[in-house]
Amino acid sequence: MAAARQRGVRPVYVVDGARVPQLKAKGKPGPFAAADLAVGAGRALLARHSFSPEQIDQVILGCVMPSPDEANIARIVALRLGCGQRVPAWTVQRNCASGMQALDCAFHDISAGRAELVLAGGVEAMSHAPLLHNRRMVEWLADWAGAKTFGRKLQVLGKIRPAHLAPVIGLLRGLTDPLVGLNMGQTAENLAYRFHISREAMDSFALESHRRLAAAQDEGRLDEIEALYDTAGNVYAHDDGLRRDTGLDKLGKLRPVFDRKFGNVTAGNSAQVTDGAALLILASEAAVKKFELPILGRIVDSQWAGVDPAQMGLGPANAMAPLLQRNKLAVADVDFWEINEAFAAQVLAVLAALNDPDYCNQELGLKAPVGEIPQEHLNVDGGGVSIGHPVGASGARIVLHLLHVLRQHDAHRGMASLCIGGGQGGAMLVERE
Repeated sequence: MAAARQRGVRPVYVVDGARVPQLKAKGKPGPFAAADLAVGAGRALLARHSFSPEQIDQVILGCVMPSPDEANIARIVALRLGCGQRVPAWTVQRNCASGMQALDCAFHDISAGRAELVLAGGVEAMSHAPLLHNRRMVEWLADWAGAKTFGRKLQVLGKIRPAHLAPVIGLLRGLTDPLVGLNMGQTAENLAYRFHISREAMDSFALESHRRLAAAQDEGRLDEIEALYDTAGNVYAHDDGLRRDTGLDKLGKLRPVFDRKFGNVTAGNSAQVTDGAALLILASEAAVKKFELPILGRIVDSQWAGVDPAQMGLGPANAMAPLLQRNKLAVADVDFWEINEAFAAQVLAVLAALNDPDYCNQELGLKAPVGEIPQEHLNVDGGGVSIGHPVGASGARIVLHLLHVLRQHDAHRGMASLCIGGGQGGAMLVERE
């Protein structure tokens, strides 16, 4: 903290945070719109603190696919939470790291003195991703709208074909990089090939993710979750993607999804498509004193990096390495780690890259490897493979959970990181006072 003051920036504290259960997409729109998820997290969070919502300086939310009814979803959520008309709110988009980007924006605004109290986080309702008309149907609809006479409309009607009705799945298009023509699963296959990651290693990692989430649920360690209630009286209290009955035999029977002939990335060793939201309260030292707020931890620093879009999963390695270097830290100085589990192969590739002399020298410009991150201190309560990966929310979720892990283990320092579609990586360094 003293070093931060010497650099001319103010310390930024995480006061508290909350998230809703992450609900697995099941082939149709889930029970909650994205704004409902964010309000569900934010209402419980704000209700337990002394300040009023109107005293927040701004609301920042990450969201990749807000619906047309929720275009600037942060503003909608802010108004629904009672922040009032005078509190500005804005939405950010950095693909998988949108929630972390929201935290980073709040962090910089508070550290620079432009804000004192900010509500920030992320939200995504992936099950509500739109089905789109294909180009032929769009052009046909344009012709239909332009037909002014009955005869002309009959002519246009006669041109419609079954192919016009084939939908474009918005989620799949969004998860495909338009420059390299690869979807995210195919980029994970690239990493598995590059770092010689076997199917057994991927499935073992996936199984451990489920085991860790099951233990966390059974032992009550996920206390950042706020239950949701739908209009039919149903209660959603836990992440519902957990597969307690899975095993290596069941995972091994799943067929590759993204490279059906030669691949090893399956639905079982990939992140689940889910709906979720996570919100955090960030505050300056002055706001903490003014409102007598608790302190969950402190955001120390952050880093963003770009990588080859065809190997986008390596982004965490390229973001975490300079962050460690700038703060004069070694791997051993970090107590716990959260690396978002987009794919088991992707996380395993990041671990391999950081411990690979050639990668660290050629890609990161380092003389020696960053080092080996101990898996017993990584994603200790599960990750995207078991919990799910609502793309706009995950960056905020992993930072919030990391701070809870530090508190539960009476530890001091943690690092959270994500790979980002399009070939980027983000990382955030946090400490517990």
